[in-house]
This record gives sequence, C-alpha cells and structure tokens, in this order.
Amino acid sequence: MLAFVDDDVAVDPAWLHNLTASLHNSEWAGVGGRTLPTRGFSFPPWFLPDSAGILCAYFDLGDAPCEIFQAPYGANMAFRKEMFEKYGGFRTDMGPSPDQDIPRPNEDTEFGRRLMAAGERLRYEPLALVRHPTLQDRLNKNYFLKWWFDHGRASVREYDGKPDILGIPRRYLSLIKHGTVLMLVNVLRWQVTLNSQMRFYRKCWVWMTAGATAELYRSSFSVKKSGPIVNGAS
Repeated sequence: MLAFVDDDVAVDPAWLHNLTASLHNSEWAGVGGRTLPTRGFSFPPWFLPDSAGILCAYFDLGDAPCEIFQAPYGANMAFRKEMFEKYGGFRTDMGPSPDQDIPRPNEDTEFGRRLMAAGERLRYEPLALVRHPTLQDRLNKNYFLKWWFDHGRASVREYDGKPDILGIPRRYLSLIKHGTVLMLVNVLRWQVTLNSQMRFYRKCWVWMTAGATAELYRSSFSVKKSGPIVNGAS
C-alpha cells in the first residue's frame, strides 16, 4: 500500500497504523484520514467553512468510520498499491508545477474520483488524524479567487474527452455554455447575495466559471493539443 501526507503536517502517533489498517484486504481501495487545522486557528469573517479544504486540506466527516463518496486530499490518504497498477498514477497535467500552464488543484482528488467512477470503494478513518498548518499567504481573497480559477481549469481537464454531440465537439458546446449561460447565472447570484460569506463564495464560482471557460477555449483552439499524462507507481 502507498500512504500520502504533506510535509508540513503534524501526524498523530498512530496515524499510519490507523490509516492503513483497513487496506489489508480487498474491501477498500483507499482511505482518507481526518485532517484538521492546527489548534487555535479561526477562520476569517468572509470565509465560508465549506471551502476549508483550500486552506488546510480540511477533511472531517465526523467521529465514525464510513464509506466516502468524495475524494480525500493528498495530505492524508492511502491506497492499495494495485490501484495504481490497475488505474495508473496521478495525472501530470494538473497539480503543483513550475509550469504556469498547469492548474495547481485536483491531481490528488482526481485519482480518488477515478477509482470511485470505476466502482472501487473508499473509506473514511477518523482515527488517522493529522493537523495541517494554515499558511498566512492563503488567508486572503486573492488567493482564493486564483485557486477557484485554477480549479475551473483543472475540472475541464479532468472531465474532457466525452463523446461529441451530433458531430459537434462537446468542448465547443461546453465553451458556449460556460461563457454565456453559466457565467451570467453565477454573476447574477453573486451580485444579489447580501450575506458576506455566501457573496464571496458565489464570487469564487464566477472565477471558477471563468477558469473553465479559459481552459475550454485553450483546448478548443490551441494549435498544440496533448492528452493527460499519467505517472505510474513504483
């Protein structure tokens, strides 16, 4: 099995044992542990807690183990090694990279979604606890807006490749949809929302839609196109 953790987290003493204990049989393909911010951290007033994963890979589904239907973050997860041998590794057209053309989010969560789409089961293990620091340079709205823009780009890359519709490339239709209908709807929702937390959250959705639109345009009209590269596991 292969376990993953960020290099700046504080792990519970029994973290690795608790994270991997359920992977010794074939019932579970992977596990996501419980990730909390460091003690004493408080969210800024404009922040909607639903977005906590952006700040500190926050992942807390309660005190009881259960099957999960959302992909865990790379800060605290493990998979049976044969999952990488069967489904390939992490995609390299998304995730942290010096290449500015590569959107930073989703390379870890995409793998979990890939497994679940193939029918594999993932488990939540609350006793596999890590605490993730919250970096000061992330505690501002500009960081969030950039993240959501990149998330929109990464989401297009993740789900690109679906079949054409009536001979029309699906990405062309998606470009029209995102650049007009979805953008208009999200801008209107943002502008009419009064609650400060929800207003900023809906503004983030505008930036995500803009990122998806930009990526759809790039993939539709750029001269050089290439498919996703998937690393194998060693």
